[in-house]
Amino acid sequence: MDMTGEITLDAPREKVWAALNDPAVLKDSIPGCEVLEKVSDTEFTATVVTKVGPIKAKFSGRVALTDIVAPESYTISGEGQGGIAGFAKGGANVALDAVDGNRTTLRYVVKAQVGGKIAQLGARLIDSTAKKLAGQFFARFAEITSDGLSQSATAQEPAR
Repeated sequence: MDMTGEITLDAPREKVWAALNDPAVLKDSIPGCEVLEKVSDTEFTATVVTKVGPIKAKFSGRVALTDIVAPESYTISGEGQGGIAGFAKGGANVALDAVDGNRTTLRYVVKAQVGGKIAQLGARLIDSTAKKLAGQFFARFAEITSDGLSQSATAQEPAR
C-alpha cells in the first residue's frame, strides 16, 4: 500500500517538529496506541490495537527514525507483529515546510505492507482503513499542535 498526503497546521515548524519527536504527543495522536516508549533519540517501541474489517489485532514492534534533517524532515520506519492476525511493516518520509512563519505544511509519503490474516482481507479494505487511521491521526495531531487545521488534510494513493 502506498499513500501520500499533506496537512497545513496553525503552528510554526519548530513546534510541529518537536511534536513529531515527542512520544506523549505521538501516543495521544495514534489511534489505538496503548504504549509508545522512547528507547533512544531515534528509536521507539510501540503497542497498537487496531481493527481491519472483522479482524482486531494488537501489534507490538519497534519504530526507528533515520535521515533526520531537523527541523525539516525524517524517515520513520517500523515493523509490528500482530500474532495470528499477521504483521505490518513500512515507513514514511515526512517533510515540514514553513508557511508564513506561523504555519507549517506537513507532507508525507507512506509505503506499507501487511501479511497474514489481515492481508487476506484485500487491498481495498486495507487501504480504506489506512486512510481512515491517517485522518484520525492528523485530526488529533492538529488539535494538539495548533488551533486546528488551516485546510483539510488530504490522503491519497498515488496514480498507478
